[in-house]
Amino acid sequence: GVVTQAQERARRGEISTDSVADAAAAALPRRATTLRPTINATGVILHTNLGRAQLSAAAIEALQAAAGHTDVEYDVETGQRAQRGRGTMDALAAAVPAAEATHVVNNGAAALVLAATALAAGREIVVSRGELVEIGDGFRLPDLLECTGASLREVGTTNRTSLRDYESVIGPDTGFILKVHPSNFTMSGFVSAVSVRDLAGLPVPVVVDTGSGMLSPDPLLPDEPDASTMLADGADLITASGDKLLGGPQSGLMLGRADIIDRLRSHPLARALRVDKLTLAALEATVRGTESPTWQSLRRDVSELHARAEGLRDGLRQVGVTADVVETVSVVGGGGAPGLELPSWAVALKPDLAIPLRTTEPAIVGRVEHGRLLLDLRCVPESLDQTVHCAVLTATQGQA
Repeated sequence: GVVTQAQERARRGEISTDSVADAAAAALPRRATTLRPTINATGVILHTNLGRAQLSAAAIEALQAAAGHTDVEYDVETGQRAQRGRGTMDALAAAVPAAEATHVVNNGAAALVLAATALAAGREIVVSRGELVEIGDGFRLPDLLECTGASLREVGTTNRTSLRDYESVIGPDTGFILKVHPSNFTMSGFVSAVSVRDLAGLPVPVVVDTGSGMLSPDPLLPDEPDASTMLADGADLITASGDKLLGGPQSGLMLGRADIIDRLRSHPLARALRVDKLTLAALEATVRGTESPTWQSLRRDVSELHARAEGLRDGLRQVGVTADVVETVSVVGGGGAPGLELPSWAVALKPDLAIPLRTTEPAIVGRVEHGRLLLDLRCVPESLDQTVHCAVLTATQGQA
């Protein structure tokens, strides 16, 4: 351990014997985890590599409350076992009244795996060729679904699928129709797809993977599907991620018909995919609360961002740091609202500051573009502007 290493340094004469304790203490990690707190100045609101959604203050408080023993699966009034995470399920049901029942697993991909296994193992899943997407880190939807024992029945073409394409293949072996929102790309031109409302008229269940986790419509994101609308249009089951536009912890949301949710909840695989008490607590707080950091980042006033960028620039110039203000664009990222660009402002610095800022505490991650390091302020709370200023000053002095 660190004590042994310090003693070895003393034996080699690098430090005095009296300094062993101090050297050992200095070598201890600042925290028990190796995860480094990071300020997201990339302009990507849901940056997958940075953990996607930032949790709200309410969700963080809920995590602290759930850290010890809790009544996650216990009824304090009767002294008997109770439904796991019932408060979280109640919160989701209240947020999406069109859902007869709800269930939560550990991520969005797991939600699809559980649906495919419970509803279509040994049967067919009918899906449009234009919706057989690849998600992050090289995972492809066809591979994910076929590993459950279901087979895929592809219909239509890459760019156009009609209702007749679905009707022509439905039969006794059909487990369900799957409609997938292409959340990380867009197609334009000679394209067509079948609406959930039209698919709901067919005699098989319709499962919709909305992807980004929106529970109700958002005027800022008119092209993003939401659970409430899809269920109202006739979908039987919705799957989605909880750590994207919803702004909560990593989780897989499942909302829909009570009989289908019961099948999913009682399937043996559900135990392997269940979420822990911390996720349940943070998700409930996110659903019941308002204005998550994701919500705030999406709606930050552009003039406010401009003023903050100018303030940072001026403060840095006063201490001799080269800095400019640059108009730029932010994106949603994380498989949400592809193609949507949000006007933003960034502080432009010398590109050789990128590594020193990434390796500071907390890490500050920007993006290098056209020979400049841009610190986009859309995802940076104003309360951290002074932290950014000090970090840039320290990084610059370290290069002197």
